[in-house]
Amino acid sequence: MLEVLKALALMNAMRKVLKISSKELAEKIGQSIQTASRKLKELEDEGLIERTLTKDGQFVVITDKGKELLYREYLDYKRIFEGEGEFVIKGKVFSGLGEGRYYVSLEGYKKQFEEKLGFTPYPGTLNLKIPKEQMFFRAKLDEMDGIKIEGFNTKERTFGEVKAFRCRVNGIEGAIVIPQRTHYPKDVIEIIAPVKLRDVLGLRDGDWVEVEVIM
Repeated sequence: MLEVLKALALMNAMRKVLKISSKELAEKIGQSIQTASRKLKELEDEGLIERTLTKDGQFVVITDKGKELLYREYLDYKRIFEGEGEFVIKGKVFSGLGEGRYYVSLEGYKKQFEEKLGFTPYPGTLNLKIPKEQMFFRAKLDEMDGIKIEGFNTKERTFGEVKAFRCRVNGIEGAIVIPQRTHYPKDVIEIIAPVKLRDVLGLRDGDWVEVEVIM
């Protein structure tokens, strides 16, 4: 019934009395004329539309009860799509190679993190191993631009570009960082934050963590 009610609403039956035949409705909803006629009768019986049959044709208008049903449906979809730009990746904590502390502390990166992410990162990263079933959203990060942290040169070497994505871990603001050059495989993410996440959240190797990626 909701599909038919929506079709009538799209034909402006919430704002005016709509003249429509069962044949016209059937074409709109891709059903038989008999089905369209039956659906109209059901909507009428439920008090979702008011229907009048005259010698000039069939007239329908969506009632307040029908509007309320459509509005509840709208709110459901609103809740679904309001967070469309955000998603969650779940991973398992593990001890990294210790390189995170060094790279995050480099002035060339640190200054950009402060300017572009809005916080001074704790010198170290929280490392998460992403299981196979979670890789759909991990792969999305590779496809997206993110926040560009420029590479830079020192006398000793060249440091590559880093892509960052704002995130939350248990309500704590941070960022996923994906270096252009890394020793880690694709099923690993590194997270920086203004605090040491392991200590603040009491995390140990093997603990599961949900990361809310904010687009």
